[in-house]
Amino acid sequence: MGQVTVTLPDGSSRTVPAGTPVRGVAEGISPRLAKAALAALVDGRLVDLVHPLDRDAAVRIVTDSSPEALMLCRHSTAHLLAAAVTNLFPGAQCGIGPATDEGFFYDFVVDRPFVPEDLETIEKKMKQLAAEDLPYERQMWPREQAKAFFARRGEPLKVQLIDEKTEGQRDVSCYTIKDPETFVDFCTGPHVPSTGTLKTFKILSTSNAYWKGDARNQPMQRIYGTAFPTDKELKAYLTQLEEAKKRDHRKLGRELRLFTFHQWAPGAAFWLEKGTTLYHTLANYMRGVLSPAGYVEVKTPLVYNKALWERSGHWKHYRQNMFLIESENETMSVKPMNCPGHFLTYASETRSYRDLPIRLHEQTPLHRNEVSGVLSGLTRVRQFSQDDAHCFVMQDQIGDEVERLIRLVERVYDDFGLPFSAKLSTRPEEFLGEVATWDHAESQLRAALDRAGMAYTLNEGDGAFYGPKIDFDVTDAIGRKWQCATIQLDYAQPENFDLKYIGADNTEHRPVVIHRAIFGSFERFIAILIEHYAGAFPLWLAPVQAIVLPIADRHAAYAGEVRDRLRAAGLRAELDERQEKIGYKIREAQLQKVPYMLVVGDREAETGTISVRERSGGDKGATPIDAFIALARDEVETKGTPAAVARG
Repeated sequence: MGQVTVTLPDGSSRTVPAGTPVRGVAEGISPRLAKAALAALVDGRLVDLVHPLDRDAAVRIVTDSSPEALMLCRHSTAHLLAAAVTNLFPGAQCGIGPATDEGFFYDFVVDRPFVPEDLETIEKKMKQLAAEDLPYERQMWPREQAKAFFARRGEPLKVQLIDEKTEGQRDVSCYTIKDPETFVDFCTGPHVPSTGTLKTFKILSTSNAYWKGDARNQPMQRIYGTAFPTDKELKAYLTQLEEAKKRDHRKLGRELRLFTFHQWAPGAAFWLEKGTTLYHTLANYMRGVLSPAGYVEVKTPLVYNKALWERSGHWKHYRQNMFLIESENETMSVKPMNCPGHFLTYASETRSYRDLPIRLHEQTPLHRNEVSGVLSGLTRVRQFSQDDAHCFVMQDQIGDEVERLIRLVERVYDDFGLPFSAKLSTRPEEFLGEVATWDHAESQLRAALDRAGMAYTLNEGDGAFYGPKIDFDVTDAIGRKWQCATIQLDYAQPENFDLKYIGADNTEHRPVVIHRAIFGSFERFIAILIEHYAGAFPLWLAPVQAIVLPIADRHAAYAGEVRDRLRAAGLRAELDERQEKIGYKIREAQLQKVPYMLVVGDREAETGTISVRERSGGDKGATPIDAFIALARDEVETKGTPAAVARG
């Protein structure tokens, strides 16, 4: 038997017989490492501990402290969940069960929906299987044998997956827990060595689902769960989930009367009066940011002939996500993005190098035909608007323009109190254009990030096929990350649309397009803000900034004067004229999370003052109206926290 050389992370190497499983490498290093080993990285590929080493390779043993461990354990826990369900519910069909950033889920076809008591029983069964320390084993089955096996078990969805994912293969990978009778799944793995490794998990909820997320397909039941390396991390996550429930934008959106939905318009929000005010506040804020930065706002058509989408490539690659219209024997589509319209706008006149950069932005509605099963509040909708922009630049302007964009992103997120992080995604395996062009573009993005003093992580090979990109994740008040802003270089569409400018040499040149958004979609960003602030918006964003509360009917006239003076000063103020006790009115205003409650009675009417109450700071006492207006306007202008209102 031959020998292979294993190179370890510290640079040392050792020789082992060819065919040695990676577990043997761990055992050779130390018994402690062998006991802690969950899997291994062999030349960068995650494999099971039984994976044989048949050639020289770099090997790193994965333990529960390794970055790969979390997703590995979650994937294995999804299989543990499926084993429990199929043992408890004979006849249940298994769909798919991936690990996710939040935990894992698994889809099943069952006779009836799962109820909370079922979830408790399933989790108990999972813990029993974990306590038995049953082995996960990868088995290679002949493809036709695997299909026949799952067909006999009444699992046509698995047969379909094998057909789709293993065409041309002789053998397919299946994983058992203990043996095929206990549990078996078509899966490429890898998995942890045994169920005993999985101790810290929790089943969370269940929901309706559809096979492959398509409402036209088989209805299914999805079970969600999560898993962590330690109890401490699990408890922290469950605490975060409880806080997230309180902050759920769907719940707060109803309670604060911001928006609603109706079954006759799935995936499209009905913005109520206060929600519309919030929407316009954000839209106008973004206009105020972009106009001084050299952007021109445009409005392009909502509906285009399919010829446009054929030119852009969307007809071939994105048509299933587009709403189609037939008109006078022509096939049209409602636009799912603004890019092609901006390309036509750019091409509508001759451009000179002196004109560039040209920066176009737009906020018109967009429509994407998302399947009904994935629609979720404001975070996944069919109708939305974006703070969308496209910058048309020359090659040597990329770095400066991207640096400007980074500083713009930084400024916007600072205004909202949202911490953020950046990721640079580089050339993928399949890409358009020349390697030299990509290298130049990536170097300009790196230089722009460095000049802006922006820390970033590198996502090798995760760029779009048409160019590298920088993505930004914001972190909300309870620690969740949301991907929002993006800066993407595009060399493909200027070619598709034959975009040109006349250079200093008086010949035609091709511009580069930078796609960028900061909010992303207004709908999703509003959902993030609702949950970040728990509905208690800062004064500058609050749909109602102040509400005037007369103590009795005789104070209503003076209260109306106060409201009118606030409105004249540019503040969004309302008057509560209901014949209710003042305590009730104050509680109602607090539930509506109004930043300032202005109580007026006999003394305030006589002295021309107001009694100011802050949403969270309580009673601030009597204050002259003009003094309150000045401080409130300053708070709006600076986007600060509630100012200390001077007492009168």
